[in-house]
Amino acid sequence: QVQLVESGGGLVQAGDSLRLSCAASGLMFSRYTMGWFRQAPGKEREFVAAINWNGGTTSYTDSVKGRYTISRDNAKNTVYLQMNSLKPEDTAVYYCAAATTGWSTADWGQGTQVTVSS
Repeated sequence: QVQLVESGGGLVQAGDSLRLSCAASGLMFSRYTMGWFRQAPGKEREFVAAINWNGGTTSYTDSVKGRYTISRDNAKNTVYLQMNSLKPEDTAVYYCAAATTGWSTADWGQGTQVTVSS
C-alpha cells in the first residue's frame, strides 16, 4: 500500500529555515502530483504547495509564496518543502499528500510538527 513518511520538522525561531522531506513507497511516484498541506491547532487543514509529476509546474498558497519552495526527486521517490523566513503563523502539522485525481482521493502521510517561536 501507499506509504508517505514526512521528516524534518522541529522547533525553530522566527526567520529560520527548515526543509521537510516526504519519502514515498508503494506507488509509481512519478505518476503522482505531490502536495504539502498544514493544519494549525483549531484550524482546518489548508493547502500549502503542490508540484506536478515532473516538477515542471508548482503552485503555492499566497501566504508562503517567495518563502517556500517545493521540489521532488523522482529517482528517490521523495518530495521536499524548503521553508525560509519562517513565521510564528507557519506553526502547524505539515502533511504530505500524493494524488492522481484530486486531493479528495489523495494518500496522506502522518504529518510532521513545525513550531516557529517568536
